[in-house]
Amino acid sequence: MGVINTGSAPKALWPGVNHFYGEAYNELPTEYTMLFDRETSTKAYEEDVGVMGFGLANVTGEGESVKYDSSSQAFINRYIHKKYTLGFRITREAYEDNQYDLSALGKKDAMALAFSMRQTKEIVAANVYNRFTTSGYTYGDGVVLGSASHPLYGGGTFSNMPAVAADLSEAALEQACIDIAGFVNDRGLKVALLPKTLIIPKELIFEAERILKSVLQNDTANNAINVLKNLNMFPGGAKVNHYLTDSDAWFIRTNCPDGMKYFERKADSFAMDNEFNTADALFKASARYSFGNTDPRGIYGCIGA
Repeated sequence: MGVINTGSAPKALWPGVNHFYGEAYNELPTEYTMLFDRETSTKAYEEDVGVMGFGLANVTGEGESVKYDSSSQAFINRYIHKKYTLGFRITREAYEDNQYDLSALGKKDAMALAFSMRQTKEIVAANVYNRFTTSGYTYGDGVVLGSASHPLYGGGTFSNMPAVAADLSEAALEQACIDIAGFVNDRGLKVALLPKTLIIPKELIFEAERILKSVLQNDTANNAINVLKNLNMFPGGAKVNHYLTDSDAWFIRTNCPDGMKYFERKADSFAMDNEFNTADALFKASARYSFGNTDPRGIYGCIGA
C-alpha cells in the first residue's frame, strides 16, 4: 500500500524550498466523448440484443398463399462495468512536521489524483480502438472489432475495414465511404449508413486537415474539386485522440444508431477520512464504467499499411 510519509518528501520538513512542482499540469480536453456515445446504467451490466428482421419479399402467384418469415434475436453484446479506484495516504507525522502550506500541498495531491482518474478513463476508452484487430478482444458476434468477416446472423459476412490495409489518404477515405455505403443488415439488406467523424492519432492531424479541407484535390496538380469536402462526407470533421497508440491507424465513426458505446455506472467520486489507530489521512477516488461496441457497423477502421 502506497503511503506518503516523512521519507517521501523530506524537503517538506525543512524551510527553504521555493516551490514543489510536477504533480499537476495543464490537461488535454476530454477526448473519449468523441469516441463513444454516452449512456448511464443502474445495473451491474448492460446488454444490447440484436434483432434480425425479415428477408426479401417473394413473388406470389394467383391463388397462392403468402409465405411467412420470422424475425429473431441476434447477437448479444454485454457491457460489464468495472470499478477503477486510486488513493493516497499521508502519515500523521508527515502531516504534522510539514513546514509549508499543507492545504496547498494537499490540494495538489488531490488534483494529481483527479488527473490520474481522468487519464485512466481516456486510456481505457482508447484501448477499444487500439485493440481494433487484436485477437482475444471479441464482441457479441464472436470476432474482433475490426474484421473482414463479421458474421451476419442470417448468413454471410461483411467487413468494416479495407480489403487492403492503407495509410490515410484521399483515395483510402473515398474507398472507406464506398465500403460504408455498402453495409447490410443481418438479412443482407442494404442499410443507409454514412461516415460521421474521422478519428486519428496526433501524428495524422496535418495530413487529415489537408485531405478534408483542401479546396482542390489534395497533393495533385489536377484542377479537380476535393469531393470529400464538397460532399461533406465527414460532417464531424477530423478528431485527434492523443491516446491512440498506432501512429498510422485511422478510424471512421458512422451514424449507426447503436455503435460505439460508453456506460457510466458511477461517476468519478472523491472522499477522505482519517484512520482511527494511526490518525493517518486517507484520500481515495473511484468510478465504475464500461466502454465497448454494440454494432460493428458503427465503426470502420484501418491500422495503416
